[in-house]
Formats: sequence, C-alpha cells, structure tokens
Amino acid sequence: MKAPTFEPATRTERAALAPALGDPRTWPAASWPDPQPIPEGLAPVAPFDYAMLPDRLRPWVADVADRMQCPPDFVAVPMVAALGNLIGRRCAIRPQARSDWQEFPNLWGCIVGRPGMMKSPAMMAALAPLVRLEARALEEWTAAQGQWKAETEIAKARADARRSEATKALRKNPDALVDVASFLGAEEEEAPTLRRYTVASATVEALAEKLIENPRGLLVVRDELPGWLAGLDREDATELRAFLMTGWNGKDGWTFDRIARGHRRVPAVCLGVVGGAQPGPLGEYLRAAMRGGASDDGMLARFGLLVWPETGGKWKNVDRYPDGPAKDAAFGVFADLDGFDPLARGAELEGEDGPPFLRFDPEALEAFTEWRTGFEADLRTGDLYPALESHLAKYRKLVPALALTFHLADGHTGPVGFASTLRALHWSAYLQTHARRCYGIAHDGEADTARRILERVRKGDLAREGFGSRDVWRPGWSGLADQKRVAEALELLVELGHLEAWHEPTRGRVKTLYVVNPKSVPAAKPH
Repeated sequence: MKAPTFEPATRTERAALAPALGDPRTWPAASWPDPQPIPEGLAPVAPFDYAMLPDRLRPWVADVADRMQCPPDFVAVPMVAALGNLIGRRCAIRPQARSDWQEFPNLWGCIVGRPGMMKSPAMMAALAPLVRLEARALEEWTAAQGQWKAETEIAKARADARRSEATKALRKNPDALVDVASFLGAEEEEAPTLRRYTVASATVEALAEKLIENPRGLLVVRDELPGWLAGLDREDATELRAFLMTGWNGKDGWTFDRIARGHRRVPAVCLGVVGGAQPGPLGEYLRAAMRGGASDDGMLARFGLLVWPETGGKWKNVDRYPDGPAKDAAFGVFADLDGFDPLARGAELEGEDGPPFLRFDPEALEAFTEWRTGFEADLRTGDLYPALESHLAKYRKLVPALALTFHLADGHTGPVGFASTLRALHWSAYLQTHARRCYGIAHDGEADTARRILERVRKGDLAREGFGSRDVWRPGWSGLADQKRVAEALELLVELGHLEAWHEPTRGRVKTLYVVNPKSVPAAKPH
C-alpha cells in the first residue's frame, strides 16, 4: 500500500483520518504532527489581580486575605460564585445582539490548596454575607410563622363559632336558612416560606422541594469537593448527580414521581456549587475522569471558577481589627443584590414567562465577540487534552455570566458595559492558567513514566516501528514495571503526539502497537 500524502494533522484530525491513513509505519516523516511537550511540574499560574473585582468588594477581599495570610484567590472565588448565585434566575444575559441565547450567572467554583493553607476559613469569610442574609431570613420567617399560626387558630375559632351558631339555629328550626359556609372548614392561608440561600447536602427530593420554594436558585457549599464528587459516582447517586448537572445551566426543569410525594416538578433547576479541594484527591478524581470512568461526564468541567494559586512567600503575623467600612461595603453589595429589581435596572422581558435579561452595550459586545472569535478558534485546534478542552468550552457561559454579575454588583443599570466585560475577560485569561495547572496534575505520574519510555526508545530498547505495552513493562526496567502506569503513560504519549497507536489485526486478539513519531525521538545519525 502506498503511503498517503497529507498535511501535518492535529490529534482530532488524525483520529478522523485514521481509517484512510492506514498503518502509521508507512507515514512520511513530514506528515507527523509536532509533539506537545510532556508536562513537567506544576504549570505556572497568573496571580490574582484585585482590579478584576467590583469596586465595593475589592477592599474587603484584600483585608481578609491579608489578615488570614492566604492567597486572595481563596476569598475572591467563593465570593464571586456567591454573588452570581444570589442573582440566580432573576436576571439573565444574552451575549449576542439579536439571538435568544441566554445564560444565568449561577456559577461553580473550587479553590485548590494543600491542607493548612486556610482554604476553609477563607471560603467561610467570603460567604459570610450570605450567612447574614440567611440569619435575617430565618428571623423574618420565624416571626411570620408565629403570626401565621396565630391567624390560623383565630380563623379556626371563628369557623367553629359560626358552625355552633348555625347548629343552634337548626335545632330550633330545621328549616331555618343557614349559610353553607358555616359548615365549611376555615380556609387556611398558605404557610410562610423560608428563603434559603445555601444547602450542604440533600437528596434529589429535598433539593427539589427547596428549589420549588426558592425558584431563583440555591448555592451548594462543600468543604472537600473531590470526595463528594466521587460519592456521586456511585450507582445509587446517579439521579442526584444528574440533578446537580442539570442545575448548572439554570434553564431546564425536572420532574419526579414518588409514591409518598406524588408527582412534583421543578420548573427550572438552578444550582451553584462552591468548595475546596486538596491536590492529591483532585488529581485522583481527574485521572479517573480521563480514563473514561463514571467521572467522565463533564461534572468537573462545570467548575469554571477553578483556581490553584501559589501559596509560598513570606508569612507575617497580622493582628488587627477587620476593616469595618470595607466589610460594610461588601455586605452592602450582597444586600442590594438580594432585593434588586431587574426591571428597574433596565432588564428586558420577552413573553410573560421568560426571565428578565440584559444584553451587552455596543462597545462591550464588540469586545466579547472579538474574544469569543479567538477563543472558539483555539478550542478547535485539537491541541488540548479532551478533558481540558471540555472545561474551557464552558467559558462560553462563564464569561458573560461574570460580566453580568460584575455589572449588577457595581450598581449599574441598562446594558452590560465595557468595564464589567473587560473584568470578565481578565478572569478568563487568569482562570485558563489555573485550569491548565489543575488538569496537568492528572498527568503527573504518567509524565515521569512517559519520559522513561521515550528514553528507552532513544536507547534502542523499544522498536521505533512499533512496540506493545508488554515490551515496556515485562523487562522490569526501573519505573516501568507497573502495567497500569505504563498503560496510562502510553495513552499520554499518544495524546501528546509522541506515539501513534496502531491496532494490528492478528488471527487472535487485536494487537496494539505504538509507533514512534520521528519528530519526537529522531533516529540517531549513522557514524
């Protein structure tokens, strides 16, 4: 068979062309892609820039981070996620000038750091404004509940009195005219509903009931996300996992039928999630997802606000009172958004049942469209890990959702402006570096093994024209004796373009050969 002639292709293009290309051992050297470098250590990340925050939040985030001696990312990410989820379904953004594409700002966030790096205290400080709102809501509900119970008892007493008077009249005169309403029970007023802002963990039924009572959305708060997410991989948790994933976009309804509860429907499931993670468990979860297990369903990709900042630097003892004015200003932003009227802020309505929405102003639209044009082109190069590609694809929602959140948090009215949009685009560039670091740890173990495999190729211990995984682990070479780790490293080398897997048909089972990219390990020149 004559070797086909084709231009150098990406992984995605090679996969599509594989049947036509045939045996990679016959490919001309120029047809092979340029291999990507094997990850080495933690990828660098962009530092947090306080300019990315709304004006009234910036001093409080800086104050908390300084007093706790923790990265500002640990405070800013949960706070921004909480702000977006506070807006919830009350206002959407339509990122294009004419289409009906719209997104809600319910956001998912995860802060990554080793134990003892102040993740949990920082997150709790960031969510303190929500805790205050919940305390006030509980206080108001308790008072309303007491009033409702008293009024219910009064209504029952009045109904009993009317029934008694009617009964006496009928005893004296069976033909007496009596109001039928006297024998009807008191019509009870609907019990007051407790406004909820956050939940920790619940069944599908419990979450659904809370969302029926709180249609604008809820924020799920978890301390250690990887363990919780791994628990959702169990067979008995599939419905809850699907429910949570439905809640990410805030648009779709959910119907469930139970013998005890009957038929119930949530018109639109709107859920945010925020929590922390340690690098080790996060890496294990990502590795499981990348192997195509139950975790490989895009759950982690929904955590657009995923950060793993540097935690080094010199520590100093900070012992001072919190910045009162900064705290009041930040808490004021949450209080304002809790009661804001989207129509008073210039939001539009389309139809009776549709949510209010805002669009970008012309300058902001131009900036967003320019960003998206380049962003979509980068996504389609085929040069990203599939898992990272899926993660970054969710930025289509993340960026406009952040722009809307910042616009409303700053108290602006009318279309979303350039300043808020620029902040959102700044977040996109910042978050991409952190996503690359987080997804890179899934390859940490495989990377070392991959380097050892390529070194064996250079030494001539593994045939360039094709070798099997057994050829790698059977000799018992240092660092290459574990079959599972060898298999994962070979997958990584294929994904990065250093090897090409060729399934060679045999009389028995199909044999997989790994052909070496000549651009990855050039053949030694003869002396």
